[in-house]
Amino acid sequence: MSKVVITGGSGLLGPSVIQEFLDHGYEVLNVDQKHPKNPLCQTVIADLTNLGEVYGVLKGADAVVHLAAIPVAYSHPNEVTFQNNVMSTYNILEAAGRLGIKKAAITSSESSYGFVFSKQNLQPLYVPVDEEHPRFPEDSYGLSKIVNEQTAEMIHNRTGMQVVSMRVGNVITPDMYKNFPDFIHQPELRKPILWSYIDARDAGVAYRLAIEEDGLETVALNLAADNSSMDIKSKALMETCFPNVVDFREPLEGYETLLSNKKAKEVLGWQPVHNWRDYVDV
Repeated sequence: MSKVVITGGSGLLGPSVIQEFLDHGYEVLNVDQKHPKNPLCQTVIADLTNLGEVYGVLKGADAVVHLAAIPVAYSHPNEVTFQNNVMSTYNILEAAGRLGIKKAAITSSESSYGFVFSKQNLQPLYVPVDEEHPRFPEDSYGLSKIVNEQTAEMIHNRTGMQVVSMRVGNVITPDMYKNFPDFIHQPELRKPILWSYIDARDAGVAYRLAIEEDGLETVALNLAADNSSMDIKSKALMETCFPNVVDFREPLEGYETLLSNKKAKEVLGWQPVHNWRDYVDV
């Protein structure tokens, strides 16, 4: 049995990722600053900005999945968000590399592209936005995710550790589908995230595959559902909210995601299966 340490397992995405690994026979340790409401495995309370504590919680692990972070911009002073997210990720990868751990998956964000928390009404250059799209963050949260991806490359260069960075979209847990009727006909409400979402259970599968796949070196992958979160066709969403964006890299005929998930499917052999329409009476 392989042991995987999952940081931030008490948060929004954590329980789905933990459950996915447990369902596939892994020994799982959750590391967080708080205990979960419904414990699925052992939890250790630790400060991931303290490198010594990180060595302690990673000892004996075969892989690490790093979810823990301040999860949005502007919830904390900018420098606090940056310092927490950058140093916790650095410490996880530094300690894992020194301990001989061969595989890690870390949590990046669609926010790194810059649209999500933009004060300047930043618009995509093209859609669907793929991993090659330039990134223009205006906030320390988006910047922290770019730095973390660079940290992953540095650790890989030094140790050969495989590190997959998940550029996660808007995480939706099953109990959140009840909120969808409030916004599925209001394009402006979710315009900054390009109307994307990812079911937490589908994300969990992607994280597991990122640990199980071999030969990935360092790679960044968008995680999004196949469809948008709206009951308005994707081309109409673009015409309404981003009329100046006319570079469509894929045909927009229905409710396609505008945050491309093609690379994650190709690299991981992953296929999201949860569609909000299966849970919401449109």
